[in-house]
Amino acid sequence: MFTIQFLIEHQWSLFIGLEVASFIFLLIFLVIRYVFIRQRISGLFLGLFILCIVLEAILAWFVYQETGKIDTFQIVIAIFIVYAFTFGIGDFKKLDRFIKKHVGRWRGIDLLSEEDIRKMEVAKDPKVIARKNRRWWYTHAFIFVIVHTVFWVIYGNHAHDLIYYLEDLSWFGEEDFTNAPFRKESITQISRIWMIVFAIDTIVSWSYTIFPDKKKT
Repeated sequence: MFTIQFLIEHQWSLFIGLEVASFIFLLIFLVIRYVFIRQRISGLFLGLFILCIVLEAILAWFVYQETGKIDTFQIVIAIFIVYAFTFGIGDFKKLDRFIKKHVGRWRGIDLLSEEDIRKMEVAKDPKVIARKNRRWWYTHAFIFVIVHTVFWVIYGNHAHDLIYYLEDLSWFGEEDFTNAPFRKESITQISRIWMIVFAIDTIVSWSYTIFPDKKKT
């Protein structure tokens, strides 16, 4: 069908378009909710934001049904969706409090509740910051291991055992993918980039525990 073929050919453009649209709908939701004080109308844009995420999942499913395989496209969308319904909720609440604080200051009224103020104060505690970063790192490490296990099972270069590639990282800097742990070039590239990001995340996340800041007032 033309529709399915169109989805296959423009899958990345559609995904990026949905991500941009979801971000715009989220901003409009916050502006209408706190600047114009229109609760019902703002709820419509929050619904559109959620709809964009649902459409991303449906798009990934259609592409999978047509191609019959899990590719980079499905993996990227899965990461975005998992983030949206896990850490994304916490980040949204932080953004919500940030908007209420500054819009309230601009309008000369206090939009923050006592619970909002309490959470903002708690968020400044170095112990809380360190604990949140450790939890994020544990989650990141778990996802990293699970996804790479799936990569290895589906795309692994089984000419050697997995331990061989972990002990000898010479493949990491090679342009030739023959000796890489994965038979697919795109998967190897994703793994390389993710390993760098994971290493940086490990340093940053644990720095809050090893070198905690003084408590902010």
